[in-house]
Parts: sequence; structure tokens; C-alpha cells
Amino acid sequence: MKFSVFQVSRKGGRLKNEDRMGYCYTRESGLFVLADGMGGHPEGEVAAQLALQTIAALFQREARPTVKDVKSFLAESAMAAHQQIMRYASHKAMLDTPRTTVVAAVLQGNAATWMHCGDSRLYVVRDGRLLVRTRDHSHAERPKPHGSDMPVNRNLLLTCLGSPTTPLFDVSAPLQLQRGDRIMLCSDGVWGVLDDELIVHTLSSGKPVSDAAPDLAEMALRKGGSHSDNVTLIALEWEMPDSADDRSGVSTETIEDGVFASTIQAGMPADNEIDDLDEDAIERSIAEINEAIRRSAARKS
Repeated sequence: MKFSVFQVSRKGGRLKNEDRMGYCYTRESGLFVLADGMGGHPEGEVAAQLALQTIAALFQREARPTVKDVKSFLAESAMAAHQQIMRYASHKAMLDTPRTTVVAAVLQGNAATWMHCGDSRLYVVRDGRLLVRTRDHSHAERPKPHGSDMPVNRNLLLTCLGSPTTPLFDVSAPLQLQRGDRIMLCSDGVWGVLDDELIVHTLSSGKPVSDAAPDLAEMALRKGGSHSDNVTLIALEWEMPDSADDRSGVSTETIEDGVFASTIQAGMPADNEIDDLDEDAIERSIAEINEAIRRSAARKS
């Protein structure tokens, strides 16, 4: 497995940067995650950090060296991250819970599969055109009644991690990757001020992702001005294994089985402030997913 990747997070005109992002990989699988802690609720940066740490910890456990069922892993990890945030809030007896959006992608076997909750986005660009873009869980992107022209608030989300209600999230079907495909995970600080056409043009400009990613971040900050949101993104280019003398990007070919590399660092909160990810907690999360699916199917029928 081989890819080029660049991640950047820039503080805008906010008091603090509540965005978190990172990636980790084994010899045959890679995980890329981005979370945007929600303002208007306490400790959004903690919710985002917990989401990253939980998903990365489960990936480390499951990727041996591949994740057997990627779609199930993404769904279960989203629910486990939600549960960890709720436990943190309960432990601290918080009147309001920390909340975050999240988008995560797993790349393995020449395919990408992703999950998102809220309005953090994933873009896939191929041959200079937009191949895929996630649809936000927001009133702005919810289908409107026929003929309705009522204005909507794009910042009003339908779901997130950490909400008192069970979060909703979408998990994609696997997308077969081609060499040169570019994938970007980003917060609304990027897409909120840069339209899709400009994002696609910049990602496919011919520059390496190590140049295209900071270009996008700088454009978003400039266009956002003094009230700019925080700007966070991870951009990567998928490459099939090349000859041994081509050392650009990240190549996992020489990684031994059992080795796990990560840019997601353990941080806040302190270890004694949250429960461990034990088997019972994970099983409870899976049970909640299945119950939510059952209720959704019952409503549709």
C-alpha cells in the first residue's frame, strides 16, 4: 500500500481550535479521521479528541493487518466514540454534553470506505473531476419539500456524536481506487467558504498534495477573513506500489506484520477521566447500532 498524505489545521478567528485530525496504518490498511468539535456546547475539542482516540484504538485492535469487515468497523467505531463522549460527560456531571462531527475513511485492498456524521466532509477527485462528495447531515442538505424555497441554516445539524439522542451516520460502499485518485477529509471551515468547483480544481491542479492541501487551507482562511472558522483537512493521493527506488509518500511495503504507525496522539482528557474501551462497552455500542437500524427499518415499512 502506498499513498502521499498531508494534514493541516489552522486556527481561524475563533477563541480556540476544536478541530482534530490524524491517520494511522498497518502494512495493509490505513485509517484517516477528522473531527470538528462543535461550538455552542462545552469542550468540543475534548469530544473531537475522544472520537479520534476511540476510532484509532479500535482500528489498532481490528487491523491485523487488515480490518475484516470495514463497513461494520466504521459503524461500530462511530457508536463507540459516541459512547466514550457520553461517559466523559457523565463522569464530569456535565449539564450539557461535548459534541463533534466526524468523518473517517479506511483504505485497504485498493478500496476506500468511509463513514461520516454531521457536516465534516469527504471528497474524492479523479482525473480532474469530482467523483464523490459526502452529503451533510444538516437542514441545508436535507431534501426540501417540492416547491419549497424556505431559507435554511446550514449550521443547524441533524446529528452529531455526543448528542443525547443516538447519532445517525452514513457508511459508504467500497470505492475501488485508481492511481492518482485524491481524497480529502475536511471540516466546514474549508467547504463553508470554498465551493466544490474550487476545491476540485485545487486538488487536481497537478501539484502534489503537500502543496495543494496548504493552498486550500490558506485560501479558506483568506476568504473567511477575521471571522474565519478553524480550517482543518487531510488530503491524500492513492498510488499503487512502484519500484523500490521511488520513495515519495508513505509506503507500507516494508512494515512488518503487527506494526502500527499513527499520527493520532493520546491527549486530553486524562486517562482516569474516561472508561477503558472494554469488550462490554463495545458490545453495548454494537447493540445500540442494531437497535437503531431495526427502528429505522420499522419506520420505513
